[in-house]
Amino acid sequence: MPYMRLPDIRSKATEDLRKEVQDLYRELANLRWRWHTRQLENYQEIKRIRKTIARVLTVLRERELGIEHGAP
Repeated sequence: MPYMRLPDIRSKATEDLRKEVQDLYRELANLRWRWHTRQLENYQEIKRIRKTIARVLTVLRERELGIEHGAP
């Protein structure tokens, strides 16, 4: 999964983001399993996925609170 930038995340629908979070958690579990079994070559992928999950959850929470982000 490629790196997701914040504008890309904000442009997606809420239901799509919820599905994305589920997929990211699944991928994170897979990466952790591969890391523990010494099959993961680039452990930085775990950090990338965790940060992407945080970004998506932040956008979902902003929408829940009604916070809008527009151009300055």
